[in-house]
Amino acid sequence: MDTLRYKVIRNFEQYNNYCNELIQMLESENPDQYEEEIDLLTVLIEHYDAENTIFKGEFDPVELLKSLMKDHQMKAKDIAELLNVSKGYVSEILNYKKGMSKDVIRKLATRFAMRQEAFNKPYRLEGERMMVEEENAVAQQTVLS
Repeated sequence: MDTLRYKVIRNFEQYNNYCNELIQMLESENPDQYEEEIDLLTVLIEHYDAENTIFKGEFDPVELLKSLMKDHQMKAKDIAELLNVSKGYVSEILNYKKGMSKDVIRKLATRFAMRQEAFNKPYRLEGERMMVEEENAVAQQTVLS
């Protein structure tokens, strides 16, 4: 009987190894040659994520990106190189001044071996945050008057 190359993920080390293998396959010259392995690794990784993810939707996409950058010891310039954008653009994303484009979401999901949905969630940009805070302050003053 042949030994299975991939098995159900049981620990974080195995998860990390599978994520790295998936990234290598996706970034290879011809990822189509790994189609079956990519599909299988994606299912295994998503299953592990669903069972073991601590943040389960607690993070907005920017907080998630910041957390991943910290975990992977990456700086804004590293993300800029990954996304092929300016460091200023990454800074604007990290400071809630610009939203993430579909291309940015796709590249981040691929790099961190996550579903695109993790980065494709609504979140307030800086101008919108200020407007909501002002509306809340006005509403609170009205109640107090």
